[in-house]
Amino acid sequence: MSAVTVVLEWQFSPPDYFEESITISRKDYVMVIDSGHVKATIASAVYDADPSMRTSLHEALNDRMHGVQLLNHRPFELSKPTVIRLHPDGRRDISIELTGVQATASCGVVDVQVSDKDGNVLSDSKRDRIEKKKTLAELVSMYRAGDVLLTSLLKSYDAGVRDPDNELVHLYEIRESLSAHFGGEASARAALSVGLSNWSRLGQLCNSEPLRQGRHRGKSVGVLRDATEGELAEARGIVRGMIEAYLRHKSGKRSGP
Repeated sequence: MSAVTVVLEWQFSPPDYFEESITISRKDYVMVIDSGHVKATIASAVYDADPSMRTSLHEALNDRMHGVQLLNHRPFELSKPTVIRLHPDGRRDISIELTGVQATASCGVVDVQVSDKDGNVLSDSKRDRIEKKKTLAELVSMYRAGDVLLTSLLKSYDAGVRDPDNELVHLYEIRESLSAHFGGEASARAALSVGLSNWSRLGQLCNSEPLRQGRHRGKSVGVLRDATEGELAEARGIVRGMIEAYLRHKSGKRSGP
């Protein structure tokens, strides 16, 4: 007789957050992420021996979404997991933790694909972006648990996404957190190989420019203005680079002697 199988299911929005289906195969489970729905399949003996898997897999999935957020700069919502036990006779036992998944709006992305005269694809912006999403999602999922600093960095970035009126305030928190962790700005830049020009430029955008989204708007002389999309994109790119540098730093320490 076949064994009982445990299936954990989640809903998330927006449904195109990952842009394509992703399968994650591990020793104890297989997780499939696809169009607003996630399904993790686990042998009941494995799940019953460690019911905390429900929480750990939920946190790992949430971490992956935060990793993707560094690239798409979009808010997301993730439901609590539903636990389904599939019996050999077809019976289904379902346990639901009620939470809502909210819909979110987003802007479209224009992708560019470049091919040579024979039709061979030389570059594909969508493919490159999806692969980068996978890499960041995997790194965040791997290192976030137990790392107070990385948790703080991701929380600040998420706050910037959800609170656009104060976005530069939240993004600057990332520079401040890294500086405090490494014992000063110079030490942080050296440890993460972050150039002084980017480090200073973020400070200029967040502190010096007369921007409504900035930190020192109450001290600015004259009329404040909204940050341009270019300025916001520049600030996001700089802090994303800082977080990626920290993830590389973590990876290097983990793989070192």
